[in-house]
Amino acid sequence: MNRFLSSLAFILISYFIYGFYVSQFELNFVPKKVKTSDFYYDYRINMNIHTNQSIGSEPLSIILNEAKKAQNNFIMVTDLNPSLKIPDDSYLQNMGVLQGVKYSYKDSRLLYYSTQDKNLGLKPGESQLQLFDLLSGEAAQNSKQFISLAHPFSNGYNWTGDAPTGLDAVEVVNLKSLSQKAWDESKLSTIWSLLIYPFNPKLALIRLFLEPSEELNFFDQVSQHRNFVATAGAEASARAIPLADWLIKFPSYERSLSIVSNHLLLTSELSGNIHEDRDRILAALKAGQFYICFDALGDPKGFQTYLYDDVNEKRFSIGSTTKNNKNLKFYFKLPAEPNSFYEVVLFKNGQRVDTLNTFQGVFSPHGPGTYRIQVRISPRLPLPDAIKWLTWIYTNNFYIN
Repeated sequence: MNRFLSSLAFILISYFIYGFYVSQFELNFVPKKVKTSDFYYDYRINMNIHTNQSIGSEPLSIILNEAKKAQNNFIMVTDLNPSLKIPDDSYLQNMGVLQGVKYSYKDSRLLYYSTQDKNLGLKPGESQLQLFDLLSGEAAQNSKQFISLAHPFSNGYNWTGDAPTGLDAVEVVNLKSLSQKAWDESKLSTIWSLLIYPFNPKLALIRLFLEPSEELNFFDQVSQHRNFVATAGAEASARAIPLADWLIKFPSYERSLSIVSNHLLLTSELSGNIHEDRDRILAALKAGQFYICFDALGDPKGFQTYLYDDVNEKRFSIGSTTKNNKNLKFYFKLPAEPNSFYEVVLFKNGQRVDTLNTFQGVFSPHGPGTYRIQVRISPRLPLPDAIKWLTWIYTNNFYIN
């Protein structure tokens, strides 16, 4: 008995000593700069968020406080199959709130946002037909709606077939889907993250990161045939482990909304009028005028990239389409030099075609095609992880015809 108690005490002491060691580890691998982009206003928006009106655990008022702590500018609430009328978009507590919805569609989930029709009036037995109409035919050309395929390859929601013409986007990054894949890849590593979560929540979640290869492949394939958009979803519900009448909120809304988000790059400031601002945000989302960032790795404010014609002095933002000519160049600039080894990678039609190891630089296009940029860093994480490659930024596409 004494031997058992001694062994247990040794394990607990070792656990807390390691926990103290892990708690001292900072995840900010990019020094923070006060100066932002020379050309763009960067607005951070988080999507795929659930309140207690569906599968979430907290009301909107609590989520707003958590979102502000996570330094979001906007959130898009997407409650699952809501039974109540969808509220109007608004500014609440100095936070922009866009009211969308998440619908069950066949074996998948669709995120739907519209500035025109806040209540589709979907009825049991008719919803699948109405969603089918939204994804095809004339409804697919509606500039007032944005439809994204959520976690397409998560367990139980595997998407099959082509992307309908009315599907604007796909969730390339979904935190819940990433954690499920990490569990399938290594249950021991996932359990280890649960053990260190109380000491360093950001590290516990980030170390589970696996490159979303299936989602990126789907995104790249569709993008070669038409304009298509990649998004990140927090899948925030803070509803992980129910124990009788008590709920372990893991991860919290603040934590989910601080790990990864979408960053809109707009050429002028928003007005503060929700009706004007939501139209501009919707247009930017549909155009893919934004990038995805794992904010937990470093603040990306000040990151900029664009395609420019150095002879005609024209600049094209992310999501733009232009004709091919020999004067085109891709320009990028990171907000600061990362303090770990890093690389900036140019992809064409889903294939890696060029790499630079500078925080500012220029790529030359390799002829017509669909291009995007990834910024990857290779920090040294606490033992037992050591060095690991992590993607910090994914841009949406540039289209050269």
